[in-house]
Formats: sequence, C-alpha cells, structure tokens
Amino acid sequence: MTPKAMAQPRVVCKASFKRALLWHDQGVKINSLQDLKKVQKQLADAHEKAQAQEAARLAAARQREAEANLFARAVGVVQRMPANPLVSLKPKAPEPLAAQRKKDEEAVLRDALSDGFDVSTLLDTDDALSFRRPGIGIDVTQKLRKGGWSIQREIDLHGLRSDEARVALAEFIRIAHRQGLRCLRVVHGKGLGSPGKTAVLKPKVHSWLIQKNQVLAFVQAKPAEGGAGALLVLLKPSN
Repeated sequence: MTPKAMAQPRVVCKASFKRALLWHDQGVKINSLQDLKKVQKQLADAHEKAQAQEAARLAAARQREAEANLFARAVGVVQRMPANPLVSLKPKAPEPLAAQRKKDEEAVLRDALSDGFDVSTLLDTDDALSFRRPGIGIDVTQKLRKGGWSIQREIDLHGLRSDEARVALAEFIRIAHRQGLRCLRVVHGKGLGSPGKTAVLKPKVHSWLIQKNQVLAFVQAKPAEGGAGALLVLLKPSN
C-alpha cells in the first residue's frame, strides 16, 4: 500500500456513526467498520422482528373483533329476561288428533266387511246378477249397463288373496267416494286360473260392494270392459 493510500481517512456515514455511538454508550465496543456492519445488521433484524410482532398483534386483534361480530350477528337482539324466580309448571296439553285421521279410523271400522254376508236375495236375478239399493229404479242399472256414466277409476283385484282384495276394495271405494267420483270399474277376474275354473273373488266382491253404504248399484261390465270378470259400480254423490 502506498503512503498516499495509507494517509486517506476512513469515511463512515453519519447514521451508522450515530448508531455506533449509541451501541458504544450501551457497552458495545466498535473497533472497526466490520463491527459497525454487524451492529447495523443486528439493528435491522431487531426492527424487522418488532414489525412482525406488531403485525401479528394487530391481526389477532382483528380476528377477535371479527369473531365477536359474528357471534353478535348470529345471536341477534338480546333481551333481558324478567326477574321472576317463580316457574309455572303447567301440565302438557294432549296433542290434538287430526280430524281427517279420526275420520279415517272410523271409516276403517265401517269397512270391516264380512265374507259371510248373504247377498243372494239382494241381487237382481238377471243374467248379470246386478244390484241396486232399495229406492233405486231399474232404469239406473240399465243406464249404468249402457255406459250412461263414464268410468272414472278402476281397481284390479285379480291375483290377490281374499283378505288382500277385501282391504284393497274397501279403501278404493272410500277414497273414490271422498274424491267425488261416481262410476268405477272393479276387476275381479273370471276364475279361469282357480282350481276347478271356479271364480273365487266374484261372489265375494258382490258381497263386499253391497255392504258398502257408498255403493248405489253395480252391474256386470260390457264385454269390451271386462265382461263377466268385472263390474261397473255407481257411487252415491259425495256431500
């Protein structure tokens, strides 16, 4: 190194020199430029750490405030309960029974059809063994047989056991009458699949229909509508 270079003074920035003096006052010895750089780095690290801690503190505060606001929105307006230490313990009122359910249960009792009901004296002794209630003229069954009422709904009982067919028919008639339907078709089958080729359901269906108060009359269906395997049933008008 030349004497000229050795004679040049060392340049140190004022800010660094002030920090160095501060650290020197706090007992930190600074003997060279390298020591000063170390001090500067330590100061920058401490400043960065302080900023990070402050940012974390602010974020935590915002999070607590957001949670408090969320709870307040979920709860809504809160009113203070009246200061009444007495509690009224009233017996629980029985649950109301739905009116329609009660009617349905009464209808089930009425629909308890009997297989032992003798209908032979109530059927008109024509080829189709039609039925009409007392007070219903023969013109009603004639009109029913000729298609004077359009068939509005039908049920096919063929293939059901006797007890299944009885329940299904009673429910079918009850619902159809409640809905205001007048003319129905009931398929009971011709008994061709039964032992001895004897119709099993046919006489039972006659008996069940006569026991239903909603039924005014019935006749055997026309060949195109089932013939001997079906009946056309006329119901009373619903109130």
